[in-house]
Amino acid sequence: MKVLIIQTASIGDVILVTPMLEAIHHHYAECKTDLLVSGGNASLFNEHPFLNDVITWNKHNKKYLNMIRIIRHIRKRRYDHVITVQRFFSSGAITLFSGAKETSGFDKNPLSRFFTHRAKHVIGNEDVHEIDRNLMLLRHLGVNTRFPVKLYPAEDDYKRTSEYKKGNYITIAPASLWFTKAYPAEKWIDFIDHLPNNLACYILGSGNDNALAEYIRNKTSSSGVKVLTGKLSLLETAALMKDAVMNYTNDSAPLHLASSVDAPVTAIYCSTVPGFGFGPLSGRSFIVEVEENLSCRPCGIHGRESCPEGHFKCSYLIDTSKLISKIEFV
Repeated sequence: MKVLIIQTASIGDVILVTPMLEAIHHHYAECKTDLLVSGGNASLFNEHPFLNDVITWNKHNKKYLNMIRIIRHIRKRRYDHVITVQRFFSSGAITLFSGAKETSGFDKNPLSRFFTHRAKHVIGNEDVHEIDRNLMLLRHLGVNTRFPVKLYPAEDDYKRTSEYKKGNYITIAPASLWFTKAYPAEKWIDFIDHLPNNLACYILGSGNDNALAEYIRNKTSSSGVKVLTGKLSLLETAALMKDAVMNYTNDSAPLHLASSVDAPVTAIYCSTVPGFGFGPLSGRSFIVEVEENLSCRPCGIHGRESCPEGHFKCSYLIDTSKLISKIEFV
């Protein structure tokens, strides 16, 4: 059997399809499973044991010309099943014209009426995580076993981060694509200033986050802060998170990166809420959010470029002590 899973969204969304890979392998060990992702997200799956191939779609340059090329490539592979996890027209079109014997996707996809199988995608049920919604797309294959989010950093990924593991440390990932999902810089600074002196703090993120990371380091009074933004690959970041005393993230990709290696994680929710179904899945995980019942929260499923009310209380009213309390002091 040959299966293609399509998820060309952001890093966090891609990580959340990994339980599908685990489930397919568990039920169909001989299945050849491929994954279609965008850009640099393919690096998440270096040496993944249950993937036959990772196909990349360049969406940032000649998007639709490349989409046609991708469709032609997929048709030549003659898949038995093509499953799109995304709810957008482009992924629906790739699925529809894939030439697969059977297709599957969510009912919110504009082209879902033409799929062989459809599943409902409902956000708001606090008992349903996104990985459970994704696994519904495999029901027609007789797959209904829940598996964890999981990535596979290589031995070299752990070796390259070993230099940072000579003492106890935490990590913080302060950036987000959305303003209202990002815990404010001054709040991170206050948090770091309250850390015990024997605890190192590594700031994680991409090279685009350097300015924010340097600002936080320069403003804090702590001497144990090291900026690692842009210096680690995604799998190296996961390898570093694995052995941290605690990892602090926004409701964003680093949260799922931590879950993928069962690293301890504290997720800070500002404008969004855990009830959307994108919460942490590590064995030791915590959620920190404002205690006050704000009538404006949540202000959307995704983040916003600014606070609609102008006060951003959902972040500023979070007490630093709530973050500190998640550390097991050593």
